[in-house]
Amino acid sequence: MTTEAPRFSADFQHRLTDLMRWRRDVRRFRTDPVDEALLTRCLDTFCLSPSVGLSEPWRILRLRGARARAAALGNFKAANADALAGYDGEKAQIYSRLKLSGMRDAPIQLAIFCDEETPKGAGLGAATMPETRRYSVVGAITHFWLAARARGLGVGWVSILDPDRLARDLDVPDTWRLVGYLCVGWPQDTGLTPELETAGWEDRAGTLQVEER
Repeated sequence: MTTEAPRFSADFQHRLTDLMRWRRDVRRFRTDPVDEALLTRCLDTFCLSPSVGLSEPWRILRLRGARARAAALGNFKAANADALAGYDGEKAQIYSRLKLSGMRDAPIQLAIFCDEETPKGAGLGAATMPETRRYSVVGAITHFWLAARARGLGVGWVSILDPDRLARDLDVPDTWRLVGYLCVGWPQDTGLTPELETAGWEDRAGTLQVEER
């Protein structure tokens, strides 16, 4: 049985591009709570995401307890200090002023893992490139992020972490590998310009270069 694909209007296409443009990495959150039904609708988009071999390898932990959050925040602080020590001169000065996580304020915090040995999918497509399981998780995170932004929520991806330490602190199975730590909540403010560009860390490329072989 064939299902006819929907036809998306030009207006929808433009608004989709706008949504992607407004999908900024948020680090400054209001502490207002997020409605549970709203969060569930956003998380449900994981189930819509394609995955290699239909393995659906994403595993989601929600950090609600003070102990788990304190462990994650301590992890970030240590990793951030190590990262700062790796810079000098102007870069070190800029880095020291950057706000690189919203972990103190974000009401929702999610640790997203990939199950590297999930039996689901029977290894299809992952035998030669096992990293495609993690790519599948990244794709699912993108679905979630766009769904959250469309509903006014902000998402911030914290990558300055020791993934092995976090896995131990959260006591996850040995086959799980951290892909992303997400802070979710209502943003204090919004803007189209990436914060790192505003701070003078790096400029966004204006055009895409495509090479041919």
